[in-house]
Amino acid sequence: MLHIEFTSADLNRLRSAGDVSPMWEVVLSLQALQTAHAALALDPWRRRVRGALAAAGLGETLGALQRLCPEAAYFPDFLTPSDGGGRTFDAELEQVLRTPKAQLRKEIGLLCAHGQPPRGVRRLADGDVGALRRLGDAVRRYYAVAVAPYREAIRSAAAADRPVRAEAALREGAEGLLASFAPEVTWRGDRLECVYPVSRGFALDGRPLTLIPSFFCTRRPVALADPELPPVLVYPLTPAPGWLPAAESAPADKGDSLVRLIGLTRARVLEVLDRPMSTGRIADALYVAPASASRHAAVLREAGLVRSERRGHCVLHRRTDLGEALLSGG
Repeated sequence: MLHIEFTSADLNRLRSAGDVSPMWEVVLSLQALQTAHAALALDPWRRRVRGALAAAGLGETLGALQRLCPEAAYFPDFLTPSDGGGRTFDAELEQVLRTPKAQLRKEIGLLCAHGQPPRGVRRLADGDVGALRRLGDAVRRYYAVAVAPYREAIRSAAAADRPVRAEAALREGAEGLLASFAPEVTWRGDRLECVYPVSRGFALDGRPLTLIPSFFCTRRPVALADPELPPVLVYPLTPAPGWLPAAESAPADKGDSLVRLIGLTRARVLEVLDRPMSTGRIADALYVAPASASRHAAVLREAGLVRSERRGHCVLHRRTDLGEALLSGG
């Protein structure tokens, strides 16, 4: 059980993020892929994402990230922002990559004490620049496949939740807002309680508690493990079965065939090249490393699907008529 103690002053400082946090969605979706919870709502997403990750050659990346974010009683706090939602994915990931070395060492040490240490964890714990860069690249690749394509559904769920919480707060104040999270959370009048994998409790001690909604939070609210960090409580939005559009859960034959033929990432490269783009722009658009974008563009060029030409100091790529025909099923 988790207990959060409140004073009257703490109630006045209560905050609601109102929108999801991209890095919390990354971490909680990684955990959702390790379980079968909320099967009716999330199994279609799980099947699609697992297939997409495999097609993109991200099986090892997924495994490494899941070892860093196990569906367990503990995962490192540095992977999630400590000041609430509403920021961009890039801003939150940048905060992750700027984690102080002392925090990295402490939290990765706790992770290793709870289970099998991830590969390369020693360098990450030491704040090695290369290890942090590889972590950032892995998170970007995963996000581009598992979270970014579903941002509209995620934002819609958060938008539908906001007026419910606002109405509760307007009607009964902060206590009404806290009571509105039942049955996942119970408000006792001076403390908040919810089921938790470990028994823990803490007082806010004058710090504001930030409430953050999450699409991929599947069972119960989640809090940061370190009580010294700015306190947050992440609560489930509980997507309804059928939220995944039919076009997403059952892709059209031509798109599915194209992915099987050239792979998911190359299909996405071909799709974005309806106008000239540099290798760097392709990498930014697809959240892949520039070297990976260059390699995929080269393969597509050799197949006659992309045309490349140098303009000044950069090389611009654009799909050819053959690439257009293949993409459109012509």
